[in-house]
Amino acid sequence: MHKFILMFFFAVTILSCGTDTDAGEFVVGSDYLAVSNKAILIDTVTVDMSTINFDSLATSNKSRILVGNYDDPIFGKVKSNSYFQLASDSYNLNITGGSDTEAVNFVFDSISMILKYDNYYYGDTTKVQTFDIHRLTQKIKPNNGDSDLYNNTTFAYSDESIGSISYKPRPIEKDSIVIKMSDAFGSALFQKLKKREITDFDSFSEYLKGLVLVPSTSNSSSMIGFNVSTSKVRMYYSKYQADTEETPYVIDFTIADAGKQFNSISLDKTGTLIQNLPISSSKLSSSATSQQGFIQSGTGVACRIDFPNIKQLKYIADNGAIVNAELILKPVNNTYSSKYPLADSLSVYVADNLNRISASLVNSAGTTVYGILNKKSDEFNENVGYSIPVGNFLQREMLKKSDSKSSLILTLPGIYKTVNRIVLGDQKHLNNKIQLKIYYISY
Repeated sequence: MHKFILMFFFAVTILSCGTDTDAGEFVVGSDYLAVSNKAILIDTVTVDMSTINFDSLATSNKSRILVGNYDDPIFGKVKSNSYFQLASDSYNLNITGGSDTEAVNFVFDSISMILKYDNYYYGDTTKVQTFDIHRLTQKIKPNNGDSDLYNNTTFAYSDESIGSISYKPRPIEKDSIVIKMSDAFGSALFQKLKKREITDFDSFSEYLKGLVLVPSTSNSSSMIGFNVSTSKVRMYYSKYQADTEETPYVIDFTIADAGKQFNSISLDKTGTLIQNLPISSSKLSSSATSQQGFIQSGTGVACRIDFPNIKQLKYIADNGAIVNAELILKPVNNTYSSKYPLADSLSVYVADNLNRISASLVNSAGTTVYGILNKKSDEFNENVGYSIPVGNFLQREMLKKSDSKSSLILTLPGIYKTVNRIVLGDQKHLNNKIQLKIYYISY
């Protein structure tokens, strides 16, 4: 029996032309390994590529304040406003425990927002980025029956800016940015606390419903991530007493409820190849987008892969099986760079013809599989691509008795809190063709 096993794997090795494969996609028993069995490589199966757009992505409770905008040369204008609700551990200025009469001596100094980088960025961080702080006129709350807030959720806010900053991002450093906020805003809030008109979260949130960070449209360059748990609004005030030095105090307002912080991420596709991207239950064929498929996190743009003729493989022999298969996707040349880097992996999901996801793609052992980037480059970037083991999926599709067909949906990791993107070539792309290699055995 060992001789038969060696003969089989020798045949597969010869047919694979040196390509590394993910063994174990289909469990091969002894009945398949007779000397008369035939192993073949099939690389002519049709693979259809298209682009889809999810109607929404849940962006609340993702631990990232994402703010910025940039003009993407391929995808269009990308923008992220970040909304959040604030709270404090105490609404009492008299933190020393003295009598309320001492509050008369407290005076307002200033108020600032402190945002700590979380090391995420996308776009050109060498250019100045500007954003403003606005006060919400609506409370942040999900729709009835829902607990999430989405990339297309918005709340009304005042036109007046209560804080602004223009800065060159330094996102990989461990420091923070500090935005001085309006003295009028800070003083009014201080007086509410001093007069004990705000004493708890309910009265505070009724007065200050929340804030939103809005990037300026006058300069577009990058998207920057800040840490939710360590960012805050800090009020500075002092206790004044005659003939003594003033004593400084602070009170912090933090994002205590991460479920009330979310990023509203938009994409203006006007003038791009995907400007006619249809509703979420439909698709835009790669034949209409210069033989390309598109993926972008945050905005819900994803790539769909279909195998329309996979059931025909069962007619190759009375008895046969797909023992392994590899899908190789090539990023289109000149669509990625240091500003728009390739992700190390792709997330892969199984969906129906209406783009409704049922599960993550798994192998025969039930383990989730991903598209893994081969970073080995050459003069023409021919080796750069993502490899996805799809043997288990295609075997099931081939043997389906119903007429239904499943598709694969490709997204990028961090789909809910990043704006990374990628462009892939289809089977008819001139330089970066998608490839499907199927290893089939008849018995």
